[in-house]
Amino acid sequence: MRHGYIKVAAVTPRVRVADPVYNSNQICEKIDEAMAGGAAVIVFPELCITGYTCGDLFWQDLLIEKAREQLLYIADHTAGKSGIVFLGLPLNHNGKLYNVAAALSDGRVLGFVPKTCIPNYNEFYEARHFVPGMAEPVLVRLAENQTVPMGTRLLFGAEAMPKLQIAAEICEDLWTPKPPSIDHALAGANLIVNLSASDENTGKDIYRKSLVESQSARLICGYVYASAGEGESTQDVVYSGHNLIAENGQTLAEAPRFVNGIIYGEVDILKLNSDRRRMGTFLTDGNGYTCVDFSLTPAETTLTRFVDPAPFVPKDKAQRQKRCEEILSIQAMGLKKRLSHTGCKRAVVGISGGLDSTLALLVTVRAFDLLGLDRKGIYGVTMPGFGTTDRTYDNAVKMIKSIGATFQEINIREAVRQHFKDIGQDEQNHDVTYENSQARERTQILMDIANQQGGLVIGTGDMSELALGWATYNGDHMSMYGVNASVPKTLVRHLVRYYADTVKEPGLREVLLDVLDTPVSPELLPPKDGEIAQKTEDIVGPYELHDFFLYHVVRSGFSPSKIFRLAGIAFEDTYDRETILKWMKTFYRRFFSQQFKRSCLPDGPKVGSVALSPRGDLRMPSDACADIWLKELDEISKTLP
Repeated sequence: MRHGYIKVAAVTPRVRVADPVYNSNQICEKIDEAMAGGAAVIVFPELCITGYTCGDLFWQDLLIEKAREQLLYIADHTAGKSGIVFLGLPLNHNGKLYNVAAALSDGRVLGFVPKTCIPNYNEFYEARHFVPGMAEPVLVRLAENQTVPMGTRLLFGAEAMPKLQIAAEICEDLWTPKPPSIDHALAGANLIVNLSASDENTGKDIYRKSLVESQSARLICGYVYASAGEGESTQDVVYSGHNLIAENGQTLAEAPRFVNGIIYGEVDILKLNSDRRRMGTFLTDGNGYTCVDFSLTPAETTLTRFVDPAPFVPKDKAQRQKRCEEILSIQAMGLKKRLSHTGCKRAVVGISGGLDSTLALLVTVRAFDLLGLDRKGIYGVTMPGFGTTDRTYDNAVKMIKSIGATFQEINIREAVRQHFKDIGQDEQNHDVTYENSQARERTQILMDIANQQGGLVIGTGDMSELALGWATYNGDHMSMYGVNASVPKTLVRHLVRYYADTVKEPGLREVLLDVLDTPVSPELLPPKDGEIAQKTEDIVGPYELHDFFLYHVVRSGFSPSKIFRLAGIAFEDTYDRETILKWMKTFYRRFFSQQFKRSCLPDGPKVGSVALSPRGDLRMPSDACADIWLKELDEISKTLP
């Protein structure tokens, strides 16, 4: 449960129709198996103590009484065990029969959640036997000296994990226009369990999965869906045991159909709560709900869920290509609006032969094409300096000419040398002044050309550089519209690759492929033997790590220890724990100390869920203190060998 993870299980036991004794033994075996697998929340199907397909046997008093007896038997089986179990049974109360989910923990029946929406169409005829449940809890006499609350407005929580709140709904409830889980979530429930008996027909599994995913996304919750399977009557329909576990729109686990069994997933409760806090329109009100405590022993949750080492980049090729096309369109449409609004028909882009300026140029080309403007209005300016290599220079020249832009070359060496003389800077002293003077000279040139041509300077810096402050203040940090401002470095590479794969000009494709193969560098220090001497990732660390940190810091608000844990899983075969920790410290130091650069960023389009605009997603003080984050990393250091 450390870092907010709770392990859940969706279970489909084998049942015999109308045999509660057999079924309860099967359920107890599965409880033991799921608990041995580490599950703290275990969900069984609808009416699993009797079987869902009993039909008019639900009118038999003996079946209803045996179901109650076996519920108590199963409850006794949970005595001394940590966690909570949800299972289904028919329950008689005040002369009416209810289809309920019973919650069990540590030998007790904690409560009953009745089904709200009773289907009575097509193959379903539940209204023949059951009545809709009540919202406000009432007390049900379960045994001598034992009463249990029953109602849909029940929340289940544990002192050992106070931020976890569980609520239940049953099968058809999810398929209706206003599922009870909406009220549950607005009352504070962040984990919804659904006890179901959804029969199978062609294509229904796809729709069922989309329902679970969309409901978990809409409610920003975890959702555990356990459905009936083999053993139910096949007189007219078949049940497949299609169990699902989702979290905020993403499926964590899915059972193969037509195979009874258990699936597991670790739901991140802290992340769900963080996402809800950020969403100002998600207003919770727990009035009218009764909270019931269950027994939960604190324990480490072993993570088996996939941790994506590249959270900004879709793994699936088709999805990745779709994402790239979408982002390029967002960037180009943003620039298109700015150009049309200002009446500018010219744009100025500094081209270094690196990835970021390449992407900015390609976006500018797309914006010009959308506006029907002559590409000659794009001024591609290459400005060789002390660190420029033949490779990047040649690529810059070829790229500008191949897309049909106006080529302009301005060597900055002599201008910078004059500046060094003016300020008394020794050219042999390759310090930060040496480097930044070149970056600022280039920016001045671009701004002045833009003034000459009546155009806009297009910014090239990406979001990863802005997160680290890897930009010269009032140098490459500044522009008139920053098209790459919310594109992380790991995604820049894929965008350029996508453009190369889809471009029709063979010459441009060849240049783009070589740009992709060039080490990332600001090229502000003299080359060594004609090769790039200053490799960014050797200085500030691997961008794949920094983008991973950035995503989880800004998007999820995770603590350093949680991010370190996730990074250790995601990069297990790439970096050791010492290396990850080293660059995490670098990330936090730079992220906090360099906010002053982000506080005055030029305009630029947001393309994803993480952005650093001071006017939108990250309103962070420039003088915020990083001590508590760095101290947590220091504590982690003490645990390493």
